[in-house]
Amino acid sequence: METSLYQPVKTFLEGLGFTVKGEVGGCDIVALKGDEQPVVVIGELKLSFNLELVLQGIDRAAACDEVWLAARLSARGKGRESDARFRNLCRRLGFGMLGVTANGEVHVLVSPVAPTPRRNPRRRSRLVEEHRRRHGDPVAGGGTRKPIMTAYRQQALACAVALKEGPKRPRDLKTVIPDAPKILRHNVYGWFLRVERGVYGLTEAGHGALLQWAR
Repeated sequence: METSLYQPVKTFLEGLGFTVKGEVGGCDIVALKGDEQPVVVIGELKLSFNLELVLQGIDRAAACDEVWLAARLSARGKGRESDARFRNLCRRLGFGMLGVTANGEVHVLVSPVAPTPRRNPRRRSRLVEEHRRRHGDPVAGGGTRKPIMTAYRQQALACAVALKEGPKRPRDLKTVIPDAPKILRHNVYGWFLRVERGVYGLTEAGHGALLQWAR
């Protein structure tokens, strides 16, 4: 699976000084370097280099400074990574190419040529905000079949943990979970219920979520 490529590519980018997190805003990898105006790198993972990987890179390019395409190197050296036309296409687009060996070594096949012009600052800012709000790196990039542990879901789960022992007021949670009042009121996942005015408890779905995400 593509998730098997995530850790080697993450380690490679961390070696370049980036903070790396998986599955942010629909991107396999989002990496940031710097604080006020961070350099934003998006990485996309596939088991082999193909046109779909390039098309994903094109879709992501407007939201970042660099795009890196990463795939498993073919055992016999006959994959697209050996095709000069494919490498030249990535160069023309300004994309980097990373080849990952079976034992997890990462090789730079093509370096990104130039920063991609920013055409979608709103999308870029959403990626940066989600990356920074998310605690740790709870999701390996490259997965598509499971719900994503977003920053919002992390806060909702924190609310559920706080309500596990009994109903509480949003203000009791706000010092630890800043968005608790909004999360309890909107109840996006159906985990919470208002037991009386200004007091919230946990539904059966909420108890189930705690078991599900504890795995």
